[in-house]
Amino acid sequence: MRIALVVSDVDGTLVTSDKTLTPASVRAVAALRERGIAFTIASSRPPVGLAPLVGPLGIALPMGAFNGSTVVNPDLSLVDETLIPEEAARAAAARFEQEGVDLWVFADGRWLLRDPDGPYTDLERRTLQAGPRVVPDLAPYLGRAAKLVGVSRDHAHLAALEPALAAAIGARASVHRSQAYYLDVTPPDVDKGHFVARVAGELGIPLDAVATLGDMANDVAMFARSGLGIAMGNAADPVRRAARAVTGTNDADGFAEAIERYVLA
Repeated sequence: MRIALVVSDVDGTLVTSDKTLTPASVRAVAALRERGIAFTIASSRPPVGLAPLVGPLGIALPMGAFNGSTVVNPDLSLVDETLIPEEAARAAAARFEQEGVDLWVFADGRWLLRDPDGPYTDLERRTLQAGPRVVPDLAPYLGRAAKLVGVSRDHAHLAALEPALAAAIGARASVHRSQAYYLDVTPPDVDKGHFVARVAGELGIPLDAVATLGDMANDVAMFARSGLGIAMGNAADPVRRAARAVTGTNDADGFAEAIERYVLA
């Protein structure tokens, strides 16, 4: 079936490792638009982190933030959001504290943390093009959190913690790494796959006519709901196996390659 909608992950997929949107990626999205193929993004980023992509890519559809649990228009006005159940948020925060993993909380439209010089805060500032709000205690915000992030320079530790925390939290929240150094806790039963189905449904596009691109475990839900799931060359083996096709890496314009090879062709 001809592809009528493309939904892409952002970090590790649409942008390079230094968070750059390349000219080839911009041209690829423009080529989709010229062919009448709809395009939008689904990301673990907060809404503010999606704003820099709207203009260069000409995004006109709703976008999925926080792994699709918060949906915003291109002007960042809220369509709707789902929050993490407070009990689950507090359990995850306690586990991060126990494991010696830094905690970020995204709540009330803000990025909240205790240590402004902690791991990867500089990278996140560049990614979001916005700074955090430093607070002495994150506990008051756990009852209204859209996303928690465990942050560590010990990537192996986070990789081991991912299944352990997921088992401990159970069905109360979703637990996935969005990068090797970020372990995300997001609301249950609302993921990127649900976002893909929602956008396709609103546009009247059958899921078989949807292509999705991603690189991490939180993108597999998109592959499962779309006719064509494309894994990036930098994706781990389980993610690649879940996709129907594999393209180049995000640092070698793999997104543009995938659009040309698998969608436009």
